[in-house]
Amino acid sequence: MPVTKQEVLDYHRMGRPGKIEVVATKPSLTQRDLTLAYSPGVAEASLEVERDPETAYELTAKGNLVAVVSNGTAILGLGDRGPLAAKPVMEGKGLLFKRFADIDVFDIEINARTPAEVIAVVKALEPTFGGINLEDFKAPECFEIEEKCKASMNIPVFHDDQHGTAIISGAGLLNALEITGKRADQIHVVISGAGASAVACGEFWIRLGVKRENVTMVDTKGVVFKGRTEGMNPYKERFAQDTKARTLADAVKGSDVFLGLSAKDILTPEMVKTMGSQPLIFALANPDPEIKYELAKQARPDAIVATGRSDYPNQINNVLGFPFIFRGALDVRAKAINEEMKAAAAKALAALTKEDVPDSVLKAYGLTSLRFGPEYIVPKPIDPRVLLWEAPAVARAAMESGVARKTIDLTKYREQLEARQGKGRELMRTIINKAKTDPKRIAFGEGEEPKVIRAAAQIEEEGIGHPVLLGVRSIIEQRVKELGLDYQPVIVTPRRGDESPEMERYVSAFYKLRERNGVTRGMADRLMSRRNHFGPMMVALGDADAFVSWLTFNYPDVIRPALQIVHTREGVKKAAGMYIVLTKDKVFFFTDATVNIDPSAEDLSEIAILAADAAKSFDIEPRVAMLSFSNFGGTPHPLAEKVRRALELVRAKRPELPIDGEMQADTAVVPQILEERYPFARVRNPNVLVFPNLESANVAYKLLRHLGDAETIGPLLLGMGKPVHVLQQGDEVKDIVNMAAIAVVDAQRK
Repeated sequence: MPVTKQEVLDYHRMGRPGKIEVVATKPSLTQRDLTLAYSPGVAEASLEVERDPETAYELTAKGNLVAVVSNGTAILGLGDRGPLAAKPVMEGKGLLFKRFADIDVFDIEINARTPAEVIAVVKALEPTFGGINLEDFKAPECFEIEEKCKASMNIPVFHDDQHGTAIISGAGLLNALEITGKRADQIHVVISGAGASAVACGEFWIRLGVKRENVTMVDTKGVVFKGRTEGMNPYKERFAQDTKARTLADAVKGSDVFLGLSAKDILTPEMVKTMGSQPLIFALANPDPEIKYELAKQARPDAIVATGRSDYPNQINNVLGFPFIFRGALDVRAKAINEEMKAAAAKALAALTKEDVPDSVLKAYGLTSLRFGPEYIVPKPIDPRVLLWEAPAVARAAMESGVARKTIDLTKYREQLEARQGKGRELMRTIINKAKTDPKRIAFGEGEEPKVIRAAAQIEEEGIGHPVLLGVRSIIEQRVKELGLDYQPVIVTPRRGDESPEMERYVSAFYKLRERNGVTRGMADRLMSRRNHFGPMMVALGDADAFVSWLTFNYPDVIRPALQIVHTREGVKKAAGMYIVLTKDKVFFFTDATVNIDPSAEDLSEIAILAADAAKSFDIEPRVAMLSFSNFGGTPHPLAEKVRRALELVRAKRPELPIDGEMQADTAVVPQILEERYPFARVRNPNVLVFPNLESANVAYKLLRHLGDAETIGPLLLGMGKPVHVLQQGDEVKDIVNMAAIAVVDAQRK
């Protein structure tokens, strides 16, 4: 969607001007903090770095800090506008580094025009930064600048205008060739443009297997041919061919690939019609491509078309490259970003494209489905999995090629990368890893739902559990086919017949269980055909280890049958609902947010113990706060007294459990309040928050999720006799996978 000039200016002016800021990462409130941060304490850190320069990566921000350097001689789409005009663009680059890979950036715009001046400045920056991203330097000077900086510096120097487009387009090329069945060493490529990106793309594609003699470059003077003198330089000379072709139209005839890095509308539909079978058209000029997507497809319906635009399929966007390439390079303290690392990045992107696409990506682009094929040859730029695929591939290549100064465990590294994406990722990786140690059978009540099928395929593939889909076999198998999944699900149809030979056993068991609760034999027969009765019965009879449902059902439709069949755990009177609430750097457990509307003191004590045990099952030591509107007897009232009574009951049952109350919510979560006003409190930084009633818990977690930018996982059912868990209506595939992992861990514990 186009934006207006005023919208852009307002965006940059609103609040704090610009797009980036520096944020302190260490405490600075007290005199002692300042002494540690600066004088005189900081001298010890300086002496340590002098003794061992590698400790700079541990004691300073160097290891996560990149300089984005420009002189503004080739600002994207604008040309030579000078270094100050480049600053908004470089700040934007810094924002992308932080948003996609959690890398800090200083943008540095320099008054330096000649290669020698630029090289001197960049080399002088080496002590400060872990890497240098060169940006918007014009060709051919940019080639000399990068080559000489790389040769004389021991940190990665990367000119993104060259290599970013090369890597992403290279990933698209690999996948497009696979789709069309063509070989890299047999295709003929025409490159329109001869600047930094065009030259770098040509060289990179040659490393991916394209033959140099099969690459024809065309610039503003026409075809780059042997013997041409006008407008030539050493970098273009590498692509000079012995050919009679002199124009773009001449070069394109019979070619397999058009790669455009030049100007809008220079490739006509008539030219496209002369290309070879199933042509690949990468029209990457921004913001307007060399040929409009619609015109290219109209001229050649068999073409695979990519552009630099987000409003068309196959966007070739540098943001798929530089944040993640630098992430991998920084984390192994690479001395350079070499060809092996670039190839690894391209191949990781190509491989990721063949995986199932997350719902969050589909929603962002207004799509209902997306899978590998002519209209999906590279991942979407906002796909959160790119970090987890590309950075480890780059790090591995750096270690294997000998430019890494640090060796890392790639399995643990992937987990660390997930942690950078938020506390939720870190916690869920812990839970998923625990589930993988002993996968269990999970019955899904809505086995015909596409989201459930996609989640089931992922659960099976990752070894989290063994899904059992409840539904009609023919429907499920047809949807597996429509989704393009390589997956053979286990299917159970809850009805009498060959597909459910156990139905009689289930009906008899349910009838015996409920015969004194008004259930007749005929009613039992009918109810067992309902998946939310059949699923819990599978768990009760040992044919499944856990049951998950509610994606499309109402909450009571899942809870009531589950309680009737599996009841609550021995010694537990009432089940409860809990949400895991994740803020930027903390994990909380909110309870009860879904089951008990107005719990008694006895109920609250039981809920507190259930939630504490659940936290412990996720390897988090529980610290419990019993919440109220009163602080430690400060407001005498029956509602506050209920919470105090619940606290006494918990302490009597679990004297070793860190718990205190009653306390207000801010008292619980603001350490200074407890320290200054209530030093006698037995808990500090509580992570299990027990609310006095369902209403307050439900309101709190929803406000945090929508206004506080918190992530929530749940609801988790606590206290059930067997593992039964519920989804939320509208949950995405990742949420279903997460809940399945939680159900498996619950089954392991039981």
